[in-house]
Amino acid sequence: MTVSHLRILRRRLELGVLVVVGAVVVLFFPTGMAQPSPGYYPSSKFKSIGFHDGFDILWGSSHQSVSSDRSLTIWLDQNSGSGFKSTRPFRNGYFGASIKLQSGYTAGVITSLYLSNNQAHPGAHDEVDIEFLGTTPGKPYTLQTNVYVRGSGDGPRIVGREMRFHLWFDPTADYHNYGVLWDPNQIIFYVDDVPVRRYPKKTDSNFPRRPMWVYGSIWDASSWATEGGLYKADYSHAPFIAKYTRFVTNGCSAYAPANCRPVPASASGNGLSSQQVAAMKWVQTYHMVYYYCRDPNRNHGLTPECSV
Repeated sequence: MTVSHLRILRRRLELGVLVVVGAVVVLFFPTGMAQPSPGYYPSSKFKSIGFHDGFDILWGSSHQSVSSDRSLTIWLDQNSGSGFKSTRPFRNGYFGASIKLQSGYTAGVITSLYLSNNQAHPGAHDEVDIEFLGTTPGKPYTLQTNVYVRGSGDGPRIVGREMRFHLWFDPTADYHNYGVLWDPNQIIFYVDDVPVRRYPKKTDSNFPRRPMWVYGSIWDASSWATEGGLYKADYSHAPFIAKYTRFVTNGCSAYAPANCRPVPASASGNGLSSQQVAAMKWVQTYHMVYYYCRDPNRNHGLTPECSV
């Protein structure tokens, strides 16, 4: 047998081993390979709107623009960031947008979509956050979900309820849907309609009940956003740009009649279906990187819901 024949044989054996290993991985870890279908897609249940159909500029007007398709671009540079706010407050509903993030060096920069009543209740506000924590090249964005209740985010002692993820796709390559469903019994965070977190109402003290507005922003959070503040915003990479489109604000406004019903979390009603729960478990098993209830360095006397 010639040397060339030996090389061909060895290569075939190597490929055979790879095929067998791949088959074993698929057999034993099928749910880790691809995003499972949630079976229910709340972002498609409601008509999307353009920016000016439901939002106003809040700050940094020189650092945002609205295109002809009614999508929004906001950016951060050394002079300013930008933020926007819904024209109406809501007492429950589904709120979301399709968002595309900037690639490259974005350390210290936070892009967000969130609910808040800070302007109505300064110093004692409620807040529900979807935040994208900027990163350095070669490392993924961190998606942070968080809930503040009745001033727990106002200090001097801030008590967050964070759950963080590394996404299973590149959020800079295309638009993806991000949303929050808030009803009297739960808050559900969605990524491309996959529920990634359910925050249930366990006690009155740990759950926001007052009307909130929908906000979005891009800003400099260098003191903590990227690896605990290790990496700061570097404005030689500015402007840092975020794009939003297909806004959804569907629910009971603060001015709606008392019989206004919350939007359903699943096809069958308010609770998540078994298929949605399985999809959420997949995300939390393979892509969750932090959960405040499992942090041994936290004072869980301040977060009693962790033990309920």
